[in-house]
Amino acid sequence: MTSPLPSDLEIASAATLRPLEDVAAELDVTPAHLEPYGRDVAKIDLAVLGEPTQRHTAKYVVVTAITPTPLGEGKTTTAVGLVQGLGRLGRRAVVALRQPSMGPTFGIKGGAAGGGYSQVLPMERLNLHLTGDFHAVTAAHNLLAAMIDNHLHHGNELGLDLRNITWRRVLDVNDRALRNVVVGLGAREDGVVRETGFDITAASEVMVLLTLATSLQDLRERLGRIVVGYTTAGKGVTADDLHAAGAMAALLSDALKPNLLQTLEGGPAIVHCGPFGNIATGTSSVTADLIGMRGSDYVVTEAGFGADMGAERFFDVKCRVSGLRPDAAVVVATVRALKSHSGHWSIRPGKPLPDGLLAENPSDVEAGLPNLRKHIEIVRRFGVTPVVAINAFPDDHASEHEVIRRFCSRLGVRAAVTTHVADGGAGARELAEIVMEAAHEPTRFEFLYPLDLPLEQKIEAIATQIYGADGIELSPAAARGLRDYERLGFGGLPVVIAKTHLSISSDPTLKGAPRGWRMPVREVRAAVGAGYVYAICGDMRTMPGLSSSPNAERIDVDADGSVTGLS
Repeated sequence: MTSPLPSDLEIASAATLRPLEDVAAELDVTPAHLEPYGRDVAKIDLAVLGEPTQRHTAKYVVVTAITPTPLGEGKTTTAVGLVQGLGRLGRRAVVALRQPSMGPTFGIKGGAAGGGYSQVLPMERLNLHLTGDFHAVTAAHNLLAAMIDNHLHHGNELGLDLRNITWRRVLDVNDRALRNVVVGLGAREDGVVRETGFDITAASEVMVLLTLATSLQDLRERLGRIVVGYTTAGKGVTADDLHAAGAMAALLSDALKPNLLQTLEGGPAIVHCGPFGNIATGTSSVTADLIGMRGSDYVVTEAGFGADMGAERFFDVKCRVSGLRPDAAVVVATVRALKSHSGHWSIRPGKPLPDGLLAENPSDVEAGLPNLRKHIEIVRRFGVTPVVAINAFPDDHASEHEVIRRFCSRLGVRAAVTTHVADGGAGARELAEIVMEAAHEPTRFEFLYPLDLPLEQKIEAIATQIYGADGIELSPAAARGLRDYERLGFGGLPVVIAKTHLSISSDPTLKGAPRGWRMPVREVRAAVGAGYVYAICGDMRTMPGLSSSPNAERIDVDADGSVTGLS
């Protein structure tokens, strides 16, 4: 019987970190382009992108997954393990990840620095503040909110309709009492009374456009295009109209620079930005990937949730902006998730896994395979070669892994069982080998739709070709919103579907690969600064946001100053 792994925090605390200048050298980044934040973290000056390099362009690999359980299936740790595995094979590789929001960190999910022997270090810094980028996003976002209310207080010269102001406030911790608030109470000098509320910082449009911005000037222009609300005549009012975008860009000038950390095995890790994957783009930054591409053999970047959400947005939104084209896509699958998609088991956040779920049962795994097939089909739809990473847990059984291997073989898809959590890079060598093979195959990458397609047809293309719906059902509000956005000139933007991540459908209770359903589009909104229109499908209450925080109750600091309970 194998002994249990030490906790993530224990493993991280026992690690010896390499000098960050040595880690940066693997990316062809000199000390002149590093801005240290303490001993173990540094920002990378974007000026490095203009410097010549002797290295060839890297292979570009995106890590996505099947439809996850509420616990997640290990995309981050698989991405880290894959980079460590590539390092074991003598390849220069860098992992580009999102920074975790402190909402989920203090909530049920806990930290997001990877796990076991496939982590990014220092894990406490990564999970708690890092270099303050999230705080800068919060400050810039709320500065704009304050300037809206100040404008109203001083007469509302722009004619903003108080019932159609779309810019709320944000914070990066769980606080359900602030979801809906009334501002302006008190004396006349305290402002105009109106309803508004708070979202989580990871859901801010500022977070997304920071992810997609390629320079400080690009960031400034995107901020200026943010639409904060509409006049009674239906005209959009922007951050530039309020003269707020320049100050916002100044607050974000340091946050635009990616953060350099390292894996447990000393390889480079770039951690930057953290937009949600179910209501936004769910990727790390364009600049992080561009820095990696100029200085390594392989860039392994992560896209949130399943291929239906994360990979589609990575392809249709991020790749349009960056100009980069993926060479391969890793689809992470786990036995427990496939058993969940059999429809026989229910996994609930914060609750122990059912005993029967952990018993050897290859037939339950086989019953969940249509979900894996669907995600493989989605990747292939974009002309990208898929590779399946079977993220192994200690309570898996070899017979269950074999079911997945045989299924992938019938589909002509490479697959490997990876034990990177327990064994680090050594456990991901087979995965690294097949990813290298796949990345060197020719690709025929294509977007799902052209940008000149009408917005409704873009939504329908995503619903039918990606999610497998029979069609869409527009609410009157959604139909009206689409007409308004076309009239306002937003019709040429790509589309993001905001929906539950727990099903390919818009109903979180439907597992596997549902058929015969129609996607209900309740509402559409424009994130003009970020450069997309998003359609809200299904019940937003099924999506993570400002929720309860049981994990916060067990995080503390010992007498010696070390953090405890963060895993």
